[in-house]
Amino acid sequence: MLQMERIGIYPGSFDPPTLGHVDLIERASGLVDRLIVGIGINSQKTPFLDIETRTQALRECTAHLPNVEVEAFTGLLVNWAETKNCRILIRGLRAVSDYDSEFRIAMANRSMAPDIETVFLIARDTYSFLSSSVVREAATLGGNYSQFVPEPVYHRIEKALGRTD
Repeated sequence: MLQMERIGIYPGSFDPPTLGHVDLIERASGLVDRLIVGIGINSQKTPFLDIETRTQALRECTAHLPNVEVEAFTGLLVNWAETKNCRILIRGLRAVSDYDSEFRIAMANRSMAPDIETVFLIARDTYSFLSSSVVREAATLGGNYSQFVPEPVYHRIEKALGRTD
């Protein structure tokens, strides 16, 4: 019997990517044969870091994971997932408040694409408070945020804020 490749997508805006994101990517990569980190492009929002910067930073941060790819996408996640033959969406949960909104999204996705399952991974305690918005605020207000992001991301944020070349 031919075994199908298990393809998972870990979607998000990753604006900017954090150590919590990288931790979830590392853990999720062990659950599937191929993991696609999908960076959603929302034309209605002005990003903190542009899509090319986020894509390159995540590729650098996941270079040690041979089964991980990083791609940007537009449109409805489940539609894009179907074009990738993906049957597993991976989402991270930090707190009960995350579960409430993620549950509703998962149910909507299931009704639109019943063959795609959503799998929730719980954030490690170390990262349970961490979000891209925390990093953005600390960075723009001059706080020390280096312990929240991988080094390639830190350098790109500093460059985007005009603090380095």
